[in-house]
Amino acid sequence: MPTLFHHPMSSASRYIRLILSEYGVETKLIVEYEWQRRHKFRSINLAGTVPVLLEEGKTPICGASVICEYLDETHGIYKTQNYLFPQNPLGRAETRRLCEWFLIKLENEITRHLVRERIYKQEMPKTQGGGAPDSTILRTARANIRPHMQYLNWLAATRDWLGGSSLSYADFAASATVSVLDYMGEVEWATYPMAHDWYARLKSRPSFRPILADRILAIGPIAHYADLDF
Repeated sequence: MPTLFHHPMSSASRYIRLILSEYGVETKLIVEYEWQRRHKFRSINLAGTVPVLLEEGKTPICGASVICEYLDETHGIYKTQNYLFPQNPLGRAETRRLCEWFLIKLENEITRHLVRERIYKQEMPKTQGGGAPDSTILRTARANIRPHMQYLNWLAATRDWLGGSSLSYADFAASATVSVLDYMGEVEWATYPMAHDWYARLKSRPSFRPILADRILAIGPIAHYADLDF
């Protein structure tokens, strides 16, 4: 059984967990706290970041995009139905673009800052950067939520799924990131009705159940987090 080193509030980790579940790959999960800089973990991934997929006797696979490509090549291509990559080159390019948008751009402008300030700092000892959240960082990150959610709402309003006519990796990249924001109660769903409906469809998939069951000591989820009819 492969092992996935992850953190419940890591968007990239959630993305890979969703794909593993969609492809029916049973996986052992190990929570990794990146700030601890554990020597044993860094011997697996020198960058010290999650997610990392480890299969016995094989080279560790590090990083969400790399793991996704590996899973696509080893499991996805055998899915004659519900394959998560469009068959045409332009469709695949658009899916990759959106994955990068949500897992890198949105992450760097919003999610990683909110997670660090609201969650990680409560889990971290002061000697490693823990403490009270920085209100300036929170304010800046929250100011970026609206334009990103407007874009997500537009995508959901103009396409069957985010990447086009079929469910794709783009939907899981976006929902993984948005689910972290939703856990913290940072999304005003009433303002983005089409994004709300799209997210409700994703939340209803069996692969999302473990994500909706995530809980951490630092902060509990918003009341509607696990509600499929939120």
